[in-house]
Amino acid sequence: MRRSDAHEYRQAYNAQAVVCADGAQLILAVNLVATTADAPSFAATVLAMQKTIGLPKTVLADTGYASGPAVAELQARGIDPLVAIGRTQPHRPYDFRPPPPQNASRRITEPWRVAMKARLQRVDAKPLYAKRKQTVEPVFGIIKSAMGFVRFRLRGLRNAATEWTLTALAYNCRRIARLQTP
Repeated sequence: MRRSDAHEYRQAYNAQAVVCADGAQLILAVNLVATTADAPSFAATVLAMQKTIGLPKTVLADTGYASGPAVAELQARGIDPLVAIGRTQPHRPYDFRPPPPQNASRRITEPWRVAMKARLQRVDAKPLYAKRKQTVEPVFGIIKSAMGFVRFRLRGLRNAATEWTLTALAYNCRRIARLQTP
């Protein structure tokens, strides 16, 4: 895969994980794709849980997973996705470059994005979505720094997916041991 048309192709993968936000921080599902974007694999990763532990009631995701078809597919299965839709302010407060022209501002026009923005502004959704940062990010931090998993050692999507699954299982074993110690 490659980051953009200006970059070269690299042997790389995009590791996905669904993490329990109820305090256990266990990995509930994993997926590995060979695309730089997160959105195409969003619904498939969540719906893969149906065969194992069942589907969640709510899913929290960051801007990279914002996809109208994925949100619609999850909602059709009775899952309430809370997905950040991106910043709409045209100029960041710490950006010292001249502001862009007035007509260059980004506006949200897609109906699902407008509905998601309204949903995220509700009082009951704000604290729920705030859990995302303290749930998923520490898991990837522990896998990378404490467990030392920073690159795949195997080649090929199938082999790397097996390696990612084993890494998630090792993380879960470590986490369960931590949860059991007083």
